[in-house]
Amino acid sequence: MEHNDYKQIIPCIYLNNGLAVKSLEDKTKISEDPVGIASEYANSGADAIMIFDFSANDAGHEKNLSLIKEIRRNIDIPMYGAGNIKRFEDIKKLLYAGCSKAALNYSKTNNIELTKEVSKRFGKDKIAACVRDVSELEEAESEIKNYLGSVILIDENNIASCVDWIDKNCRDNAIAVDLILLLKEKALHESAAILRQYDIAGIAGGILDRSADYLMSFKRQCKGLGIPVNTYEGSLKWSDLKLNSDGMVPVVVQEYKTGEVLMLAYMNEQAFNKTLECGKMTYYSRSRQELWTKGETSGHFQYVKALYADCDYDTILAKVLQIGNACHTGEYSCFFNEIMKKEYDETNLLKVFEHEYSIILDRRDHPKEGSYTNYLFDKGIDKILKKVGEENTEIIIAAKNPDPEELKYEMADWLYHAMVLMVEKGVTWDEITKEISNR
Repeated sequence: MEHNDYKQIIPCIYLNNGLAVKSLEDKTKISEDPVGIASEYANSGADAIMIFDFSANDAGHEKNLSLIKEIRRNIDIPMYGAGNIKRFEDIKKLLYAGCSKAALNYSKTNNIELTKEVSKRFGKDKIAACVRDVSELEEAESEIKNYLGSVILIDENNIASCVDWIDKNCRDNAIAVDLILLLKEKALHESAAILRQYDIAGIAGGILDRSADYLMSFKRQCKGLGIPVNTYEGSLKWSDLKLNSDGMVPVVVQEYKTGEVLMLAYMNEQAFNKTLECGKMTYYSRSRQELWTKGETSGHFQYVKALYADCDYDTILAKVLQIGNACHTGEYSCFFNEIMKKEYDETNLLKVFEHEYSIILDRRDHPKEGSYTNYLFDKGIDKILKKVGEENTEIIIAAKNPDPEELKYEMADWLYHAMVLMVEKGVTWDEITKEISNR
């Protein structure tokens, strides 16, 4: 394991014409909501998601790419893309759709020949290869050593020989190639045994695809066997915290992206341990005198992203992904009763952009007579591009002026037209900020 200090647990999604199907060999439909499946995996402890595109034609391929983009918008873990790669452009589309890695099928000679070009363009950490046995590793030895970051073995029967080959050829100081094993129907204990026995970066597919609920229980099983896996266990224990007179610690809960404070609750030791065990915020209800995992009855779960203790170790700050509303009244946050408010500028950069974007999106979906935004959408992409180009020119002219005020206004005009273009092409601020942060 060269890139992580833990072994990755990676469920797979197999896409066929916009639907999720069972496996590489079985194209039986299992769901019409692949995005929902991906979200459940991401929220339940998956370290990454591997997506295979089984489309048989260009129309199916584009439908699957749209789904991959939608999955990317809804998860915040790495996504690996494979399948239906014939040319450079296919790798580019997968990576631009949000995949952290794109995998070439090394049973196809033209895919091997693509390796150097796509690796030089996007970087070896972005490129993987799917292989079945040692012969495919041997055939592409130069490409694997020089241009790949990962190998995905799709036949578990060949694990021993392929691990030996990687160890002999790709484990020195200059070469780091991870091996990920794609499983079939191994039981959880058999899958754990493979992780324990072999020096591999992780496992994917198989029983891990069955249910998101399997993921954390499997990780706990691995942890018990001494296998390094990524769990919610932290550097502080319950005994490190200072308890109040009731033997509990107050927990301030915050939405992890926006920073909005959602609620205040309390934990005892059982609630603390269960939160770390299942990855969902669990509290102790003082009124009911019992443990409660937020969302068990309402479906409004809070998935743990981070936990912090304050300077006195007597309060916990929880950063969470909130599903639905945090407050039992139906409000998103429990803190909605305003006592007083002094006027101040509470401008939040991302909120400003997202608010403006939402207005433009609403104009497109609900046209308003006389709206300039609707005029642009009615005229179509060429008109929108023309305006973006014109605003670019205005920025250049304004930048030559020693007074920066004009540049400020022109930049604002350009950003508005750029957001119209984003809405027209289905690109979100979330996707752009993720792309920037990954560079």
